[in-house]
Order: sequence, then structure tokens, then C-alpha cells
Amino acid sequence: MSVSHALPAALLALCVATGNAWATDLAGVAAPTDAKVVSQRAPAEQERIYPLAAVRKISNQLRMDSQVSARGQVSSVTYELPAQLSAGEAFDQARKALQAQGGQILFWCVARDCGESSLWANDIFGNASLYGADEQQAFLVLRRAAPAPDTLEVLYSITRGNKRAYLHVEEFVSASPLGELLPTAPTVLRELKSTGALDYPELTDAPPPPWVTLLARSLNQDSTLRVSLSGKNAKAWRQALIDGGVRAARLETGDEGRAGLHVEWIR
Repeated sequence: MSVSHALPAALLALCVATGNAWATDLAGVAAPTDAKVVSQRAPAEQERIYPLAAVRKISNQLRMDSQVSARGQVSSVTYELPAQLSAGEAFDQARKALQAQGGQILFWCVARDCGESSLWANDIFGNASLYGADEQQAFLVLRRAAPAPDTLEVLYSITRGNKRAYLHVEEFVSASPLGELLPTAPTVLRELKSTGALDYPELTDAPPPPWVTLLARSLNQDSTLRVSLSGKNAKAWRQALIDGGVRAARLETGDEGRAGLHVEWIR
């Protein structure tokens, strides 16, 4: 596979060396208006680890409860944002752009739920400019939908102590199949509350036990949340989630003509 949106290596080097503020979009995420490119890396093969949980150090070893680890082509760009655009706003714009292209968010954390910013900057990204206040960071890793399910898109935003804000965009194309990867329960809940709905077009058959467990855990992290389930197996999903510990009163069924499983927040 190749990274379709990356600049040729020579042009990348020229862009960074001259301090040019423009860049070709990476991963379909447009360069923020008036943002300055502070670093940019052409596609290169390397081993990569992307956390799917908060990062921490124990006995000087980087630790996380879950991760994606693979070898493949990595390209990235880091923007210093203009004063009128906050790190959070830039992150949300980039996230929405990625979601609009299709795919599944595997992990999404905000502030201290991500762990220490210094570990993200130095140990995960190797980019000191991304070190800032723990409560001012956000991270997301999204897996592309078919026909590119072995491509991951990564976002990280941060506001430093000097009030400068940065957005880092990274694309990873794995050299081998990534296999089955499920999102984390807090990520599913965060996405549902952010967008108001979840779509899983690939869940066309009877409810798979791992997904039932995941959705039940996600919904039970907020016991006040009520949702509507749509799709041809909506009734089966409702019963499976009830069996998984979600109160029946919190679950309704909707349009059975929808593809896959659609979960909508009832407000």
C-alpha cells in the first residue's frame, strides 16, 4: 500500500526547510487556515506503536493497557496553530473530517484520560514540540473502512505552557493485516455523546458476543443514557444488551430497514 496524500520526499524537505506555512493535506485532513508547518515527515517504513489506553511509565518502562503494534509506512505533519484557533477546535475539525470519510475510532481520549503529555511527545511521537499541559491534550486513532482497513489515521493536539497550540496528524499504512480491532468502551461512549449516533454497517448478522460485551460496557458507563437500536437485527441486539446487563427501559428499537447496526442517543 502507499500513502496517497503525502508529498514527495524532496518537496517535503523543501517545505520544512523554508518554513513554508502550507502543506498538502494528509489523510484527507486539510491544513488549518493560517497554521504553520513545524515538522513534516515523508512516508518511511518503521515499527509503530499506537496506544489504545492512557500511557504511563512504570520502572522507566512505557506502559499501556492496550495498543496497536505493527510495521508499515508512516507519514506525518505537525502544525503550530494560529492564535485564533484553539487546539481543541483544530482537533474537532480534523476528527470530523476523518469521520466523514468513513472508518472506526478505536481510541479517543481527552486531557488527563490520555496520561502524561510528556510521554506522548517524547515516547510516542518523538516530537518535543508536542509537550504541554496534560489537561490540554487530546488523542485519537481511527481505522479506515474498506478498502483500506489496514490504514490508521492519528490525531494529537496540545496547548503548551506558552499558550501555543499544536495539531499533529499522522497516517500509518500497515505492511500486514491488522486483524480484528475493537474500540474501547470509553471511546464508544465518547463518540456517541459527541455525534449523537453510532453506525456499524459491518454488523449485519446476529450480535457477536465481543461487540455485545463492548456496547453493554459502554452504555453502562452512563446509566442515565437511553438509546434507540436500528437495523434488521435490532430486536436481537436489544435482547443481547439486556442479557449483557443494560436495563431494558434504556433500550428502544427503531427502523429495521437500516444496514448493519445503528445506535442513536435518545435525548
